[in-house]
Amino acid sequence: MARIAVIGAGMGAMATAARLAVAGHRVTVYERGSTYGGAVGRYERDGFAFDTGPGLLHLPAVYRDLFVKTGKRPLEDCVDMVQADPAVRHVLPRHAVAVTLPGASRGGVAAALDGAFGPGAGERWNGVLGRARDAWDATRRPLLEEPLPADRRALASDPYPALRRSGLLRRRSPTLAEVAERELGGGLGELLTGLVRTYGIDPGRAPASAAVLPYMEQTFGSWYVRGGMRALATAVHERCLERRVEFVFGAQVREVLVADGRAAGLRLADGSEVAADSVVCGIDPRLLPAASLPWPQEAVPARGEGVPSRLTLFLALRGGRPADVVHRTLVHSPGAVATVLRPDDPAGRPDADHEAVTVSALCGPRGAGADELLELACGAVEGLRERLLWHEVRTPADVEAATGAPGGSVPPPALAGAGGRLLYPANSTAVAGLYLAGGWAHPGGGLAHAGMTGALVAGLIVEGAGFRGSQ
Repeated sequence: MARIAVIGAGMGAMATAARLAVAGHRVTVYERGSTYGGAVGRYERDGFAFDTGPGLLHLPAVYRDLFVKTGKRPLEDCVDMVQADPAVRHVLPRHAVAVTLPGASRGGVAAALDGAFGPGAGERWNGVLGRARDAWDATRRPLLEEPLPADRRALASDPYPALRRSGLLRRRSPTLAEVAERELGGGLGELLTGLVRTYGIDPGRAPASAAVLPYMEQTFGSWYVRGGMRALATAVHERCLERRVEFVFGAQVREVLVADGRAAGLRLADGSEVAADSVVCGIDPRLLPAASLPWPQEAVPARGEGVPSRLTLFLALRGGRPADVVHRTLVHSPGAVATVLRPDDPAGRPDADHEAVTVSALCGPRGAGADELLELACGAVEGLRERLLWHEVRTPADVEAATGAPGGSVPPPALAGAGGRLLYPANSTAVAGLYLAGGWAHPGGGLAHAGMTGALVAGLIVEGAGFRGSQ
């Protein structure tokens, strides 16, 4: 039985801890804050409650697998998880179009798009997502389910099989924005690029393989946990406690101790030292002092610069939630895409005569401001300003204070293509016994992807360097 020290109590870190504990290791989690969950938090005021991080889960199989592998009670016995259907409503003011797309229905989506953009729109959309499926099939295992290979050339090239134009010699792979323009056009292309923007990815710089993100949503659905997504974090925390994982809160890690070239423990902010046989870093590794361990240059995440943060508005509204309201609406604009979440969840409101609405946009230093975001939300919530009781603004600085992420950065998922610049550091490092989990490690950010790091790191520790992923 090895002693494992885990830095941080985010979702990826807890997923790793639970898997290691069930394998028989003694696991202790050291968290700088006062609670678990990382970005998956909850804000409450006057009987209203709001998710402070992700509002929906894609690829729920990641957490189903976690609960199957770590205990007798499956995920559905621990949380009340429901699929959002319709999946999403798109509002495009520039094109005077609004379209609601059903969940996990290829034919239903095509029919809705034909009605909004004209005959043939659904066929073009499904053509793009069909090619995205090919990219998904080509890269799913090496990008999501296996440790990052030492030879990354296979993931450096774009797997999206873009249409070839007769008489044109394609000198480079197209960006997602170019695919949207060439293969979809107009407002239909804006649906594709806008949805990808919500992941914090710039369509003008992203490879066409970013189309796998809309493909995943349409294929596997979008899921909400009643009581808020914080309930999922609580369920994972409770599973860790069931497996006898120990949590130490208010324990900021200053340094990873290294002895004879191997991770040997932690030094905390109070000067105390903790011995360990292996260390799992579940936070952004750049938060550790550069001199605290011998990072090779390629192991240091370089993606922090330019990684967006999230601006969020919590809106307390008078008047009940209309029965025909869609859970998630995306309001598209040239400067930002606002995500408007209106869950049908009594746990989020004081009574049936009120409604809690969360509005968010991923933003850079010069991204959308709170006033602009509120104006965009008016395109999704009828009579918003008249109904508004109060609102709270959660800035990137608030995200940084809550999670420790520099600038409140929200790492996007890893993508194949772009010469490999959108990949993350491998889960194993140049320091024996030191591993990386969470959104700043392979396969990147997002609720599902962070959960995947738990399976990868646990496999590497339990099975060793020969681990090749789940079968």
